[in-house]
Amino acid sequence: MSEGVENGAIVRLSRVDAQIEPYDWAFARENAALIAEHWAEIRAEKPAMFNGRVMLQHRATIRGGVFEAGYFEVDYAAFLTWRDAGHPGAAIRNGFAMAALRANDGAFLCGKMGDHTANAGKVYFAAGTPDREDARPDGTLDLGGSVIRELGEETGLRVEELAVGDGWTALIEQGRVAFMREVRIDLPAETARALMLERMKHLEEEELSDIVIVRDLTDTEKHDMPPFMRRYLAHIFDGK
Repeated sequence: MSEGVENGAIVRLSRVDAQIEPYDWAFARENAALIAEHWAEIRAEKPAMFNGRVMLQHRATIRGGVFEAGYFEVDYAAFLTWRDAGHPGAAIRNGFAMAALRANDGAFLCGKMGDHTANAGKVYFAAGTPDREDARPDGTLDLGGSVIRELGEETGLRVEELAVGDGWTALIEQGRVAFMREVRIDLPAETARALMLERMKHLEEEELSDIVIVRDLTDTEKHDMPPFMRRYLAHIFDGK
């Protein structure tokens, strides 16, 4: 990792330039047995889990409001093992995009992850670790497209029903950088929640078990919400 990318920072960005490139990740290469063992434990508890391929971030620099990053492809099992082991080794981050969905009454709408998922019970915005579906033909990652794709796959909302903002707000932590993009829906929160819950019944795969409305910071304490989500919502609600 490089200059301007400090753990704990909240940074406003004009864009993210993400390039897919070769990288020799020592953790995956040196811990094959540990990864296989950990994945077997996960599958024993959650048989529906699939060991696909995801993209992780191995370098990053912020210059002039642009986040420049290099991504490499790795098995999901290796990513989960590394994450659950506390992000050992070289500075790697899961750099993912999130749809900060907000209703016309000012409330945010988050998803509650289903019991069959890796983050069961966690409450956060629609998101996903980048994968091959986010790759463009020129070898870059389309994180903006990932926002809309993940939101549609998880809630059934369509892009024409939404107002998608420009730029990003990045929350940078050890092992993680969440790229938040503002997305608005011109409905009150309760109406939007009911719409999403109805659409979710007809999705090919239901990742979420519920839609959670967050109107203020006290609402965040009622749910199993990751600290970086609380930091982002405090940043927005406080107007800082």
